[in-house]
Amino acid sequence: MHAEERHRTILRQVRENGSMRVTDLAAELGVSPVTVRKDVELLAERGLVSRVHGGAMRPEDAAGTMPPVASSGPPGAGRPLRLGLVVPSADYYYPEVVRGARDAATAAGARLVLRVSDYDPEAELAAAGQLVGDGVDGLLIAPSQDGGTALGRHWCEDLGVPVVLVERRPGEDAPAVEHVATDHVHGARLAVGHLVRGGRRRIALVIRGSTPTSPWIRQGFFDGLRAAGLPATGEGSLFDLGAEVRGSGGYDRATSEFIWAAASGRIDAVIVHPEHDALALLQRLRERGLSVPGQIAVVSYDDEVAALADVPLTAVAPCKHEVGRSAMELLLLRLADPQRPRRRMFILPELNVRASSEAQRTQPNI
Repeated sequence: MHAEERHRTILRQVRENGSMRVTDLAAELGVSPVTVRKDVELLAERGLVSRVHGGAMRPEDAAGTMPPVASSGPPGAGRPLRLGLVVPSADYYYPEVVRGARDAATAAGARLVLRVSDYDPEAELAAAGQLVGDGVDGLLIAPSQDGGTALGRHWCEDLGVPVVLVERRPGEDAPAVEHVATDHVHGARLAVGHLVRGGRRRIALVIRGSTPTSPWIRQGFFDGLRAAGLPATGEGSLFDLGAEVRGSGGYDRATSEFIWAAASGRIDAVIVHPEHDALALLQRLRERGLSVPGQIAVVSYDDEVAALADVPLTAVAPCKHEVGRSAMELLLLRLADPQRPRRRMFILPELNVRASSEAQRTQPNI
């Protein structure tokens, strides 16, 4: 159906019924709610309809006392805001981000609606479209990867509502999109600096290069080595587990190479991302008879359960609650003042020092 036909259908429904809902018309026409929402925005710009929360109504009725759907507006304009949040996971990393966003929304009197994509870009597309079609005023989205999702070029702008990315950075296709993310470059540099101050000089990074976070951790790792005057070529200091599953041939080969390097003395410290691999490597090191932190110091990148390891792990701790809270506050500011200058924010992670990275003891002079 062409745009002109959709426009005529919208105008007919508004004229005959006094109002229309985006979701109902999208289902009737067999198009996406995002498409209908854009049609409504265009007709509203022409003064042919009045856009309201979730749909449209006749302009002459917009100030009436019985609109079929509540009118949209900034906080305090007559109804609670309804905001959407799309995250990749509900059981690792993101629960605390969600709590931070929820706490900020609750403080503002807004309602938060959650969707989980399970790291599926197509599911992100569907979830974002459903939330917009259901009439949310704005969205927080944590895509599966940096730079966007299956929504493609200008994907955030195409949604038709304000969007703030969470723990991801927009690509060059979306220069105006705001975001709040952990500064993982800083986090990795924190870990390297801590190990260097503890006397470690042969520092390695074990990482899953397939994760969206890994490029920033890798950058911070090599930046930290260079700042300390240590070799930063990557040869012999970077072990990439890729997307291999623990117990697979690729995973076992990579971890065995790392264990051999540690046992031969080529490495005296390691930063491991993500946390569950840090716990597994700690166990492998101890099974091999290597003492932690005596022969090798271990730092986990993430701090969900690192303190519960048999040798409590020093860990870089992203401030996840603050990321969620700050992202929601940024979205609320955008809704209150659409013309305000756009912002991109980084939240600095913290380093929680524990037994696994105690400083090396030097032998006294005799």
